[in-house]
Amino acid sequence: MEVIPVRSIKGATKEPHLLGNFAIRTIESLSEGKDMVESLHRHDFFYVLVIKNGAGSHEIDFIPYQVTNNSIFFMKPGQVHRLTLKAGSTGYLLQLKNGFSISQELLRKLSHKSICTLADGNENRLIVLLDDIVREFLEEREGYREVIKASLSVFFIELLRLRYNNESKAIAARQYPQEKLDEFFEMLDTGIAQFKQVTHYADMLNLSTYQLGAITRSLLNKTPSDIISEHIILEAKRQLLATSDQVNQIAYYLGYDDPSYFIRFFKKHTGHSPESFRIISK
Repeated sequence: MEVIPVRSIKGATKEPHLLGNFAIRTIESLSEGKDMVESLHRHDFFYVLVIKNGAGSHEIDFIPYQVTNNSIFFMKPGQVHRLTLKAGSTGYLLQLKNGFSISQELLRKLSHKSICTLADGNENRLIVLLDDIVREFLEEREGYREVIKASLSVFFIELLRLRYNNESKAIAARQYPQEKLDEFFEMLDTGIAQFKQVTHYADMLNLSTYQLGAITRSLLNKTPSDIISEHIILEAKRQLLATSDQVNQIAYYLGYDDPSYFIRFFKKHTGHSPESFRIISK
């Protein structure tokens, strides 16, 4: 079965790496003064794109975003995206794997949203930190690994603070439900082809189905079943647009023994058959 192209840090031709788990480059060095165009693909690492000045478009899991000044895009492993940056854009691209020494809880909180736009003035401290990280990464002076890890932790903490400051002050009261919701999404990322029942995920989260439903409705105004269905459709779209596999192959990949049931399910939720969706979206 053909799969969506997956990019890794280790062995990438234009992406120097630190122990195979971390890389940072300036956008200027990657684009070399030209438009930067990347077709649909996914990563096996966390991907952070920091735009100081720039324009273009960035589609993450089929949701389009405009690239603007002082914007930060954060993607977790497995998400698919395509990117166009106009020539002259400036900023940084960070890549880090789960094995790198950064709090996984911190990364999970940041990956809850794909984009963060910084107010004027808020970006200065973050840019200074990134400049220092780039310098340490390129010069490899004594102790540079430890300096990079410490500076990255500060960068992500500052980014999380800025995000929280821009959101409701009631966020502290939502911390536990949000953590459970994040865990729910992580489980869907790895188990959706095998498990599609709300009871399975509620049990894994040590919640009743009622408690899980209360969390999803309060934070997203959706039921757990809605979220499971959306996740199935998202992965189906990924496979339809990034592979040439037949619909029945994609159905089997997603855990459906009956491709006709999968086709009806897809059409119910999108208004299109899988084949017609593939045609109109490419």
